[in-house]
Amino acid sequence: MTGAPRTPSPGNDLSSLRVPKALRANVAEIAALTDKVCAEHLDDEYGALCRRLLGKLARKRPSPLVRGERRVWAAGVLYTVGSINFLFDPSDEPHLRADELAALTGVAKSTMANKAALIRRTLRLGPIEPELCRRDLLARHPYAWLVEIDGFIVDVRALPQPLQDDARRQGLVPSWPGPASPR
Repeated sequence: MTGAPRTPSPGNDLSSLRVPKALRANVAEIAALTDKVCAEHLDDEYGALCRRLLGKLARKRPSPLVRGERRVWAAGVLYTVGSINFLFDPSDEPHLRADELAALTGVAKSTMANKAALIRRTLRLGPIEPELCRRDLLARHPYAWLVEIDGFIVDVRALPQPLQDDARRQGLVPSWPGPASPR
């Protein structure tokens, strides 16, 4: 997917990521690289998810971002978020092939995939990580919305709004921007 370059949205401010001071320069450089690819070839939602993942990596103790080439970290972050969101599936939009993403980042496909594997291991990320899913994928996520109430498994989106809000505050379900969760 290509088109006119978009500027990163104001919600992409690095201060909201709670990045330790010692890593801010590294994270800013990596974020600039991921933002550029997302703005030119993906969308703002991918950019925000890449930043969220960068924030998690920066807060990890010890952070792996202190070492390594920034371009390779950016490629690994893009690959990780892309694989969680089926970026490489031609039936999804936006869509990029892994070799196209490698070319856009200037990193070998195998190096990019290896860095993504390191990220997944370091943060113990699952195949469809709710915190890093795009809105449309999260709405279809089979388990992200299930909670147990008095021994019964229910979809939190079917509960009254105050209970949905309480489940979000407790971290039982993903946060969903807007007044109500999709169904």
